[in-house]
Amino acid sequence: MSAIDDLPPLREVIRRHELSARKSLGQNFLLDLNLTARIARASGELEGVDVIEIGPGPGGLTRALLALGAQRVIAVEKDSRAIAALTEVAARYPGRLEVLEADALEADLSLHLSGAPVRIVANLPYNIATALLVGWLTPDSWPPFWQSLTLMFQREVAERIVAAPGSDAYGRLGVLAGWRTQPKILFDVAPTAFVPPPKVTSSVVHLVPRTEYEPCEGRHLEAVTQAAFGQRRKMLRQSLKSVFRDPVAALDSAGIEPTRRAEEIDVKGFAALARALAAERG
Repeated sequence: MSAIDDLPPLREVIRRHELSARKSLGQNFLLDLNLTARIARASGELEGVDVIEIGPGPGGLTRALLALGAQRVIAVEKDSRAIAALTEVAARYPGRLEVLEADALEADLSLHLSGAPVRIVANLPYNIATALLVGWLTPDSWPPFWQSLTLMFQREVAERIVAAPGSDAYGRLGVLAGWRTQPKILFDVAPTAFVPPPKVTSSVVHLVPRTEYEPCEGRHLEAVTQAAFGQRRKMLRQSLKSVFRDPVAALDSAGIEPTRRAEEIDVKGFAALARALAAERG
């Protein structure tokens, strides 16, 4: 019996279902159910809430979310080997776990929402973590369908998400996350907590949507930040040539000196550049 429910320990689940972690899927399984419960609690009170989990694997975090009162968990898992283990969890919590065998980058999660408040809580597969986060931060409509994001990243990625202008970690992720959310690193997780242990420390990041943010379109903000930070050591008048016909004029319209570099520009400045790009493209 485990620490949070009467299901078998995760090591036994992994052994019985032959769930060796696959590097190609970015898998590192969390086996400490006390730790998965801490991650679940970090997302806030779960009663009456639907939770979306990406990459549940053998179901350690899934079980914690259900045991701590989530109304329903929608677990998106690409690895067909894990489905049997998750089905056992679903049987223990009747009607509260929906398992989707799908690629999280392609799944239309809106089809599975019940109308209840939604939070996304996940130990994200490392190989798709950034792409998923950018997708959740840049939809056309805002506020988003989710109330909060509580996500595990490599520590280096987490630091980029919360980075401020002027810091070495500040880049595209820091702009996109700071644009529409308030991101915060909650705690670190040592490599020894995972099977297999990764070579780096991980961190749990919590992001809450802002009610007010600089007006611009996500696709234009992505384009401008990708160009600017893609050549971050160059002056903006040079690095923005790939997106603007006349980058100096665009910078002037945004109130930014053409000799500035990407790491010196705050979210407000990049949003102004995104609006300038929208105007140029009509």
